[in-house]
Amino acid sequence: MPEQKRVLCKLAALALSLPLVSSLNLNVTAIGARDGFATLECWQMDSPFETSSQPGTSGTAMAMLSSVSNLSYSIIPSGFDGGVHNAPYTQWVMFTTGLAYITLPSDGNVSALVPGGQFGLIFAADTKDVTPEGHRTQYPGITETIALQIPTKDGKVPPHSVLHTGPCIANDVAGVREFAMAGATNVSQKVEARAENLLSFHLR
Repeated sequence: MPEQKRVLCKLAALALSLPLVSSLNLNVTAIGARDGFATLECWQMDSPFETSSQPGTSGTAMAMLSSVSNLSYSIIPSGFDGGVHNAPYTQWVMFTTGLAYITLPSDGNVSALVPGGQFGLIFAADTKDVTPEGHRTQYPGITETIALQIPTKDGKVPPHSVLHTGPCIANDVAGVREFAMAGATNVSQKVEARAENLLSFHLR
C-alpha cells in the first residue's frame, strides 16, 4: 500500500502541475524587419509549454517551436566581428557558450547582448528579401562562442506576438527561470503534499 500511495501521489502531482506548464510561453529576442529596416524585438511564441511525455524528460516543461530543415555548429573566436549581414535563412540561433552583441545599422539606440546558455536562444528573420541592411554581430566575450544555427522548414516564421521593441529583458524570461527553480524545490514538494492530501481518502 505505501508504494501504491507513492506512485499515485506522483501521478496526481504531475496532473496538478499541468496548469503551471500550460500558462508559460517562451519569449525570445528576435531580429526581424519592418518597412525595409531591421528590428530588434521581444517575441512571445504562440504555443505554450507542454508537459513532456517523452522518455528521459517525462513530466518536465517542453515547447514545440517549429519544424526545422538542418543544423550547423559554429565555433566563433573571442573578439570576432561578423560585420553587417543578413540572416542567411529564417532561423533559430542558439548560443550555448560565449557572448554575442547584436546592433542595427539604422538604429544606434537599440542593441542586444546575448550570453550563451539558458537564455542564449534568439530568432533571426532579417533575410535579404525583407531588408537590405541586416544586422551586425560581434563576439566580445573572453572565450569562444558556440552557436547552433537551425533554419526553419520552408523559411517559415513561427506564430508569435511582439511583446515590445528592443530585446527581451530579465522580466520577459523570468517565468522560465521561476518554473525551473520551483519545479526543483518548493513547488514540487507543495504539489506532491497537496496530491497526497487529496488521495488520502481513497487509500485508507
